[in-house]
Amino acid sequence: MKATDIKNPEYFHKVVDCQHACPAHTPVPEYIRLIAAQRYTEAYMVNWRSNVFPGILGRTCDRPCEPACRRVRVEEEPVAICRLKRVAADNKEDIRDLLPEIPTVKNGKRIALIGAGPASLTVARDLAPLGYIIDIFDNQFAGGGMMRSQIPSFRLPVEVLDEEVNYILERGVNATFDVEVDSLKSILDQDYDAVFVGTGAPRGKGLNLPGLEDASASVHLGIDWLSSVAFEHTHSIGKRVLVLGGGNTAMDCCRTSKRLGGEDVRVVVRSPFEDMKASPWEKEDAMHEGIPIYNNHVPKEFVVEDGKLLGMRFQKVEAQYDEEGNRSLVPTDEDLVFMEADEVLMAIGQENSFPWIERDLGIEFDKWDMPVVNEITFQSTNERVFFGGDAAFGPENVITAVAHGHQAAVSIDLFCKGEDVNKRLAPEVNLTSQKMGVHEWSYDNAIETDKRYVVPLAPLEASLADRKMEVELGFDVATGYKEAERCLNCDVQTVFYEDRCIECDACVDICPTDCITFTHNGDEDELRTRLTAPARELSQDLYVSADLPTQRVMVKDENVCLHCGLCAERCPTTAWDMQKFLYNVAQAGQ
Repeated sequence: MKATDIKNPEYFHKVVDCQHACPAHTPVPEYIRLIAAQRYTEAYMVNWRSNVFPGILGRTCDRPCEPACRRVRVEEEPVAICRLKRVAADNKEDIRDLLPEIPTVKNGKRIALIGAGPASLTVARDLAPLGYIIDIFDNQFAGGGMMRSQIPSFRLPVEVLDEEVNYILERGVNATFDVEVDSLKSILDQDYDAVFVGTGAPRGKGLNLPGLEDASASVHLGIDWLSSVAFEHTHSIGKRVLVLGGGNTAMDCCRTSKRLGGEDVRVVVRSPFEDMKASPWEKEDAMHEGIPIYNNHVPKEFVVEDGKLLGMRFQKVEAQYDEEGNRSLVPTDEDLVFMEADEVLMAIGQENSFPWIERDLGIEFDKWDMPVVNEITFQSTNERVFFGGDAAFGPENVITAVAHGHQAAVSIDLFCKGEDVNKRLAPEVNLTSQKMGVHEWSYDNAIETDKRYVVPLAPLEASLADRKMEVELGFDVATGYKEAERCLNCDVQTVFYEDRCIECDACVDICPTDCITFTHNGDEDELRTRLTAPARELSQDLYVSADLPTQRVMVKDENVCLHCGLCAERCPTTAWDMQKFLYNVAQAGQ
């Protein structure tokens, strides 16, 4: 193998598993260390730079970072990265003086943002400090998009949402609410230099089953029903409620139903429980509130008598998987299962809807009626029109929409300057030694067994009686500190200097995970099999040195390294050093 080029910023970025897994590439260990030091405002601003909505995401994020967390090399549960983000948000001071200034003299470029969801708000936040004139149009009464209409208040209090949305809207952005844009051509005709479409995936999918027409008054699309509740149009629901679907929207529907009068609320999903799309913690929260989940039940028909919905019938199935893992749902040939219901909420998916975009504007659409969008620049086939969030590639989540917004803002800035939108800016990277003394580091490198701390909840009876009462209370300062200490600081990298190494193998002897090997070089596949501990996880790289005097090389398996620093402490020649790697994705104007 060739010697590893650690000067390539993407090498160590991949090693910081949590940050690499985050769509917005938030420097997770950096802000967790700041929380442990009780520097909450600084921790919040580290988050705000990359993910824009720390308080919102600290409550609602889908947490792609946590399955990647290196703590699972030691224990079953990852660091509570998402909930630590909330600790920073809950304990920060006023940040308004820390936000970038908005120039009073504009640069003369006008940008229209259609939809005021997380993607559009991110574009506005990135471009407003550069002097762009930003006009946002949205059909809701306030900003936030799906964060306002589809995330229930018991998960995301409106005051938290308003605070972080207003950090953007109050800074030189012209927002027009309660206005439905029904023609993209009408926007383009206003001579905007660029238009960003961030309208989400606003249309819920339904099931056209026998009996639906007669039962229609009692059957609702999940996302529309959640919006109706959020905007105070709906205040109650029937006592017997069936929620169809296995995603996070279904979990929000069933839990909201419980708070609006549902007594017998059930989730019915066609897939096995473990295949449900809902996040594990969302399923746990629903079951904690006494909501059963009936899996392997395929809806077949609505049962109506004298114009009144009585319930639904379901076919029981079992999942079978072929050699490639493809799933088939096979009927068990049991009798259809009847479940009573006064109302049914269908939460089986969402899709995009662009009837307001004229088809003669030079924007190509694919066979699924989705715009053809460049996955790097987010530019459509009409060079003035950009898409992001769910509107670009279909339903995802808030943090992905934020990531889209950052990159779209880079492209819009380049486009308005007449530069190539394909030019991506290099990330900002620092690599600095953490050595304070011969055996002392500027970070806490102790690796101890420490199980994940539980987030306290509001009393169940009280929270079920009030749909606006926040269920999760968040970590207090003391527990937040203890949870932060579980972080293994995997952004503090082990850096090896060949010219200092005397090949004494002291680092090999001290390594608690057997991740270091001195051996003769070879092809990667073969080399992985003869390390001190075989390196079978191919998704993570091997750190390979240049040839040493004995013609051996140092090989370190980045997958199992805990960044404990013992190799650097034990080394008699300082061939090993622990260096903090800080990686920030470049944003517009940088």
